[in-house]
Amino acid sequence: MSVVLLNDAIVHYEVLGRGRPVIFLHGWVGSWRYWISSMQVASTSFRAYALDLWGFGGSAQEKNRYTLDGQTKLLDAFLDEMGIGKIALVGHGWGASVALNFAIKDPSKVDRVMVTNCPIEPEKLDARLYTDSTEKLATRFSANIPDAQTALTDAKKTDQDAVLASRSNTNTSELFDKVNRQHTPCLLVSGGKDDLVGQPSPLKLGLSDFGQHIRFENAGYFPMLDSTATFNRLLTDFLALDSGLSIKELGLKEEWRRRVR
Repeated sequence: MSVVLLNDAIVHYEVLGRGRPVIFLHGWVGSWRYWISSMQVASTSFRAYALDLWGFGGSAQEKNRYTLDGQTKLLDAFLDEMGIGKIALVGHGWGASVALNFAIKDPSKVDRVMVTNCPIEPEKLDARLYTDSTEKLATRFSANIPDAQTALTDAKKTDQDAVLASRSNTNTSELFDKVNRQHTPCLLVSGGKDDLVGQPSPLKLGLSDFGQHIRFENAGYFPMLDSTATFNRLLTDFLALDSGLSIKELGLKEEWRRRVR
């Protein structure tokens, strides 16, 4: 277990591999732990970091830092403390919103962004996100996923106030649009069976030449757990894309449509 002291509070993180840095940010349900398989795959060519946001997992419960900007500042402070330069960001759920917000606030530090089950339309979020415990949500959204209990074991550590604080963030669609317009390569992945975040409407996306949307038809809220091999192949291809190239260079439209059905 690795920790760093940021603004007099503990932030837990894990790191694997060597090479260019990739940062993994978890969502509302769980912690860094469900990224283990993806980190292992990425670490063969990159240095993969996974953080616990404020109020989640092994990081401090700093209630005044649970806002979107507060979590974004955690990432910024972590990069400064660790001496990390330009990064690739991989975010899921709430972590996807944090990734997009960081990419807008400091685009010079972000080479590319992959966001999974991102709340593009917050009005579609299941109301139980704010009423049920994260432990109960973990059981509900991973019921048919092998080994999910271990991957989501930290859900019980979550401060419910950290989840409730995210409710005030209603501009994820705007964040996604801004990242697209600033020409930061941005890959949006959604699970076709995700009933926590819901499916983004095509008209809401407004994808530029540097944006792409891939839908895993048979995946739910945790594509990295219930479609692990496919998710990790996509992650590998995305990270391997040469800097500065349009994300369309991946040729995902037909290839991945075949793979994920």
